[in-house]
Amino acid sequence: MTQNGTQNGGLLAEVKDAVTPRATLLVLGVLALQLLFIASYVGALHDPKPKDVPFGVVAPRAAAQQAVTRLEQLPGSPLDPRVVADEATARKQIMNRDIDGALIINVAGPKDTLLVASGGGTVLATTLEKYLTALEASQQRSLRTVDVAPASSTDFDGLSSFYVVVGWCVGGYLTASILAISTGARPANPRRAAIRLVVMALVSIAGGIGGAVIVGPILDALPGSVMAFWGLGALVTFAVGAATLALQGMFGIVGIGLAILLVVIAGNPSAGGAFPLPMLPPFWKAIGPALPPGAGTWVARSIAYFKGNDTTASLLVLSAWAAAGIVITMGASVLRARREGEPLPTQTP
Repeated sequence: MTQNGTQNGGLLAEVKDAVTPRATLLVLGVLALQLLFIASYVGALHDPKPKDVPFGVVAPRAAAQQAVTRLEQLPGSPLDPRVVADEATARKQIMNRDIDGALIINVAGPKDTLLVASGGGTVLATTLEKYLTALEASQQRSLRTVDVAPASSTDFDGLSSFYVVVGWCVGGYLTASILAISTGARPANPRRAAIRLVVMALVSIAGGIGGAVIVGPILDALPGSVMAFWGLGALVTFAVGAATLALQGMFGIVGIGLAILLVVIAGNPSAGGAFPLPMLPPFWKAIGPALPPGAGTWVARSIAYFKGNDTTASLLVLSAWAAAGIVITMGASVLRARREGEPLPTQTP
């Protein structure tokens, strides 16, 4: 009896040593991230439907207005139609990423033309074709489809842009996490924080060129400038890495979990990768462009298929993440050093 009691007491002591309050909180945090991961990916991607897709209509005034009215009345409001002056203007707007497709109505015959851009997302292009084919059939008309910005034959479903950006994001937060915990998650003083940011920048440059070469010359998955992809890759990687260092600087190891929450759980399903933004639910459609995976995917597709058009806003988003990461990382380290009485780099120890 005494021996059994001793064994049970020893087991309980070992359990208490292994499952500390800190470990319990971390495990609960991981469980929360797991459930959020499932909820975010399934919630965003389980039932994609187009909603208010920017769409042009080219036809003489009366016919154009009638077509716009018919498109506006489609169940579920899949399209946001507007009259476009002519086919050349419609093509230009598609290449500028102002609209995702256009219907060219032929008043002299029964066959109209649908302009799409599968480089912006093959799923969206085929969905537009399905909707317009059904609508044309109801009017006893037929349709031919012209792909203005076709996805590469080696870029299945136009997903390579998304995958390369995800790779850059993973490199960013993993590198930052390693740098943050390499000395036992010790808080960064200003000197250590600056070193981490410099190393993060060097890794970002290397990862950017590596990813650009892989998707370009090596795999031929994406057309477009290798130099442009290199710059994008370096910016995406550094933006995510700097943000992770900033969160770790403010919240300790919990900050790494917050970075995963922002980039992986919120950022990836809302990036417009598997399904372009107009096919996502409203919440995910709204947050996607403001997060690094969404901004990076938009720029990557623009580089590959749209002559680099309409990238300014997304590049500003990525730059803002990078700048905020630098400022917060350094600011948090300075505040911590002052609280703990450590000498700042400009002071004599």
